[in-house]
Amino acid sequence: MSSRSSTSGVQADDNRRARHAVRGGILGNFVDQFDIFLPVIALAPAASTLLGAENVIATAGLVFTATLIGRPLGAAIFGPVADRVGRTATTRVALAGIAATTLLIAAVPGHEVLGWGTVALILTLRFLGGVFLGGEYTSAVPLAMEWSAPRRRGLASGLIMAMSPVANASIAALVLVLLAVLDPASYAAWGWRVPFVVGGLLALVMLGYYRRQVADAPASHQAPAPASPLRDVLVGPDRRVFVQTFILMTGLWLLTYMAIPTLTAELTRAEVFDGRGVTLALLCATAVSAVAMALCGHLSTLVGRRRFFIGFGLLAAVLAPLTFLAIFAVDSPVAVVALCAALQVVTVSVYGPVGAYLSERFAGGVRSSGYGLGYSLSIIGPALYPYYLPPLQEAFGTYGPVAVLLAIAGLLVALGGYRGPETDTRAPLR
Repeated sequence: MSSRSSTSGVQADDNRRARHAVRGGILGNFVDQFDIFLPVIALAPAASTLLGAENVIATAGLVFTATLIGRPLGAAIFGPVADRVGRTATTRVALAGIAATTLLIAAVPGHEVLGWGTVALILTLRFLGGVFLGGEYTSAVPLAMEWSAPRRRGLASGLIMAMSPVANASIAALVLVLLAVLDPASYAAWGWRVPFVVGGLLALVMLGYYRRQVADAPASHQAPAPASPLRDVLVGPDRRVFVQTFILMTGLWLLTYMAIPTLTAELTRAEVFDGRGVTLALLCATAVSAVAMALCGHLSTLVGRRRFFIGFGLLAAVLAPLTFLAIFAVDSPVAVVALCAALQVVTVSVYGPVGAYLSERFAGGVRSSGYGLGYSLSIIGPALYPYYLPPLQEAFGTYGPVAVLLAIAGLLVALGGYRGPETDTRAPLR
């Protein structure tokens, strides 16, 4: 065989592996996001029966908090493992853990059997699930970015990030179908388990895919890992990069919590639609935001990631508050749906380039650790909004504080982008 044929064969094999890794990153993030949103959407109609009627809102909040705490811990545990042992092997372990914890939740006895034992089991499993969820995106997304061709890295990132609204919409659609064919008692007794079984099986399918089809990127794409990737990221030579990405991601998460759960709560409280109407309106909005995320990912390759985040952040600081306020100032249901979609576009579509940008900011030896910590630790402050937003609303009105927080979030995105250099979108990751 000639050297040219041999080179062509190696190139073809690398191209195939790259497609598999990127496809795994996209589908794996769908599974990851599917399991993240499960308790928020699937358990809501059954919460009082499953978790107990007493203090049901506080208990449901604890279920969410358990996952929230687990995710950054998972990033801290699995990030260094992925940097030192390999991203593919780490992804497999994380997917196995996601599958096991999700399927076990589907088998938890009801509150009438174990009482608060049911709550304790769900909290424990959601915490462990959060640990594995944090490990999955910490390893799988940087792996996909390492395999991506530079000119397609932004688009691949956009497609990966778009799986969040797609997963959200998929669960909502599944729950709507179940609620349509089951009476409330049947859904509360066993119907809520169906989405969890689906989520667990999806994780098993992806585990099989990673075992058969995905491999780590060539050694030439990765720098050697230091003795302690976690220390290097938090207090070592990469600490400035971590602080900069932390600021950026804090802004992104704050945009998310104001534009999705807060908007949902305010639409429900204002009785703009009934419960199903709110769900359908947000389904339309998330579909638009999924397309916008993919487009924003590619746009960042064309204009530069730093320029994209600065520009988007400044636009969001102006347009997001105005759009949010306009939603509650119009009477037409069609206009409300259109404005909800517009709010998604000017807020959460900024996630498009995140997978590529965080992977570009951290060198290969600490890439998973940096990606996981920057992405996960930054969620904590914004996610605590149920504790600081209500007092602000009580003091200054229902909608004004949300608008102010949206403006602050946009400015944080712009500041985070400004503090970082322009990354090289034309070179392979090293």
